Amino acid sequence: MIQADEFIEPAAARGYDFYTGVPCSFLTPFINRAITSDLTKYVGAASEGEAVAIAAGAWLAGRKTVVMCQNSGLGNCVNPITSLNFPFRIPTLLITTWRGQPGVADEPQHELMSQITQSLMELLRVRCLTFPRSPADVAGILDAAETVIEEAQLPFGLVMEKGAVADEPLDQAAAEPRSMGEITDRQSGGTPSAIRYQALESLLGAVSNNAAIIATTGKCGRELFTIEDRKQHIYQVGSMGCASGMGLGLALNTDKPVIVLDGDGALLMKMGAAATIGAYQPKNLIHIVLDNASHDSTGGQATVSPHIDFAGVAAACGYRSAWTCDDTAGLVEALGAMKTTDGPHFIRMKIAPGSIDNLGRPTVKPPDVARRFRDFIAEETCPARLG
Repeated sequence: MIQADEFIEPAAARGYDFYTGVPCSFLTPFINRAITSDLTKYVGAASEGEAVAIAAGAWLAGRKTVVMCQNSGLGNCVNPITSLNFPFRIPTLLITTWRGQPGVADEPQHELMSQITQSLMELLRVRCLTFPRSPADVAGILDAAETVIEEAQLPFGLVMEKGAVADEPLDQAAAEPRSMGEITDRQSGGTPSAIRYQALESLLGAVSNNAAIIATTGKCGRELFTIEDRKQHIYQVGSMGCASGMGLGLALNTDKPVIVLDGDGALLMKMGAAATIGAYQPKNLIHIVLDNASHDSTGGQATVSPHIDFAGVAAACGYRSAWTCDDTAGLVEALGAMKTTDGPHFIRMKIAPGSIDNLGRPTVKPPDVARRFRDFIAEETCPARLG
């Protein structure tokens, strides 16, 4: 058994200071200390996959990250680990518990995952070791993890057994309710005529070159690349639903404006991220949902977005303002209104389905996109809003 600080302090000395995750009873003392330590910043996520995305955004801002979850939550991590961390070569230290460990009585839902925890991590190309149970083991395990991360630029896993960390008190204030954000309906009343490509052209004309832009997977990133490839663009090639989590992790660690370009299907997939964004209040974040009521990249199958008041959801979650518009003039007006006020802000732009003919794909490889973006975030610039 170790004290939490016997891991957190040497990890911080190696640069690991940004923690995110979802609690587990085995993690309780460790996560309690990650919340209270002066050496760490902790962000609680709504799901384990969201935590992986948040950590990826923090890594893009230059932080070294730790993701914590129960081993049953590895199922929620599979998609972002395989289609975000792996293609972009974004590392993190992934600490997962070993619920259902052989010889330890536990709940029936952990029976199967307990048998495959380590093999699943290895299958995901996440090499792993057992979380240290003795202070003498900590340095060697951290050094081994660092060696693999430096070589592979991929996540490394530590599997925590029951009782590995001594009890720690929880000193955390209860969350204060957020006031309802201001809602603006800027719809013209007609059928949306602009397609996503035209919306993106208008967006790029309205924001400064200092703004970091995260484009969700599918045609959104492909179109953004086609219009103009910039070092401040990230084109997600997978991890559907994770753009907003990545944007949060980035926005909490940079003064640059951060714009997330989401889709209605992607937002519906991980709508819990909106609650996390509203809770942590990144003042430099604008979350834009380009809503064509369809899964446009996969043939146009309908989503349920016509039944959802996205702006109302965002305002209720704590976004400071939430707009709905249905043309490019409304998008530009909304962006202009957000230039001089703190966020987070939300825009739902209703658009028509469809894209341009012969749409290409980014020719810059994902690891190169991630590293030039990271270099852009690290550039010395004055904090700026959109304009």
